[in-house]
Amino acid sequence: VGQDLFQSGVEMGNRIVDIVGEGLVALFIATPGQLNIQPRIDGARQAIEDSGANIEIQQVTTGAELPEERSRIEAWYNGHKDVAGMFAVDAGSTQGVAQVMEQAGLAERGVKAGGYDLLPEILQLMKAGHIDFTIDQQPYLQGFLPIMQLYLYKISGGVTGPAETNTGLIFVTPDTVDRYLETESRFEGDSEQQKIVKAPA
Repeated sequence: VGQDLFQSGVEMGNRIVDIVGEGLVALFIATPGQLNIQPRIDGARQAIEDSGANIEIQQVTTGAELPEERSRIEAWYNGHKDVAGMFAVDAGSTQGVAQVMEQAGLAERGVKAGGYDLLPEILQLMKAGHIDFTIDQQPYLQGFLPIMQLYLYKISGGVTGPAETNTGLIFVTPDTVDRYLETESRFEGDSEQQKIVKAPA
C-alpha cells in the first residue's frame, strides 16, 4: 500500500516542464539511493529529459536533518542565482526550498518551486505564495488501507489476502491549500466530533 514512487516523480517532472519551461532546475534529495525517494527523482529526471525542454537539471543532496537541508539549499542557491526552479522529493527538503524561496523573495522574481508532503510549514508557505505545489501522497490512506486489509484477512479466515494498492497523488496548489490548513475533523485535524465533511465543488 502506497504511492507509485517513480510515476509520482514522472508527474512531478511533467509539472516542472509546464511551469518552468526552460532554464536551470535544482532537484533536491535528502539521501540519494533511499528507496522511498530515489525513484521520485529518477522519474522527475526522466520526464524532464523525455520532454525535450531546454532545462538543465542539477541534483543536489541535502542530508536527513531539517536544519542541514535548509542550509544546503540556501548554499546551492547562493551559488546559482540564475536558477529557474527549485524542487524537492522529500518533506524536509521541500520545507527547506519553501523557506529559502521566502527568505530570498524568489517567487516574486519568477522562480518556481515545489515538492512533496504536507508539513504544516510547507502548507503555510504555499498559502503565502512561496511555492507552486506540493504532492499529497495520501498518508491517511497509507495507514488506513493496510488495517482494513488485515481486518478483512482476519474475518475471512485468510481467504482474502493483502492487495497491492496505489494510493495515488494529489497536487496541492495555492488554490487548494486552504482545505488542508482548515481541516477540523477526526479524519485529519483536531475535532473530536463525528461529522461529514463535504468535498469541494
